[in-house]
Amino acid sequence: MSAKNSDDGVRLQKVLSQAGVASRRAAEELIAEGRVSVDGKVVREMGRRVDPDTAVIHVDGSRVIVREDTLHMALNKPKGVHSTMSDEMGRPCVGDYVRERAESGGARLFHVGRLDVETEGLLLLTNDGELAHRLMHPSYRVLKTYLAEVPGPVAKDVGKRLKAGIELEDGPIKVDAFRLVDSLPGKAMVEVVLHEGRKHIVRRLLAEVGYPVQRLVRTELAGVQLGNQRPGSLRRLTRAEVGLLYSAVGM
Repeated sequence: MSAKNSDDGVRLQKVLSQAGVASRRAAEELIAEGRVSVDGKVVREMGRRVDPDTAVIHVDGSRVIVREDTLHMALNKPKGVHSTMSDEMGRPCVGDYVRERAESGGARLFHVGRLDVETEGLLLLTNDGELAHRLMHPSYRVLKTYLAEVPGPVAKDVGKRLKAGIELEDGPIKVDAFRLVDSLPGKAMVEVVLHEGRKHIVRRLLAEVGYPVQRLVRTELAGVQLGNQRPGSLRRLTRAEVGLLYSAVGM
């Protein structure tokens, strides 16, 4: 049992306070207002004790991670870096950027999906294996946003064609959203949003409609944005961002 009313466990308001949700007094108000649930059930009593290692806690429907050893990180992967935690040939890889942080966390880090070696941008890492699995599984339809530089100008009907669906060698694919971001002489920037995770899918898709990708950056995944994070930099996700990830896959 993760929730207890005996002397076992930690008071719920203290757990929320230590997780950075609110002060202990404000956490008590959240509980009294019925905005906190433990293991799927709303909790209103102040004496409720929980086991922080096993309790699944939500505030206003958003998951709160209370285990101190749980890591959720964002890497802005530079071009030329392989999406692996180690490389037998000594090539630059994601593990080079996260090894020290992973070792301090004491648990294996999983990268959420892959970016091919030439693609830059947002790569999420976590030691919550179930979360990583769900974020990558096609049944959860997790949205990913990419910014691509392609030859210009871009025909007006490209977005309509991509939303309607394109037949590739491994099956049909259609984007969830498409827009022209910028147009310059000889090149353009387009934004592609899709939930597919097939290998090189964005590059293959744009090449199929006549716009081979010259540069590709993933800017968002499951609501977490790359923003102005520097290439090669690693940061811990905010509590709000972590909540977005768990909400996206129903955890």
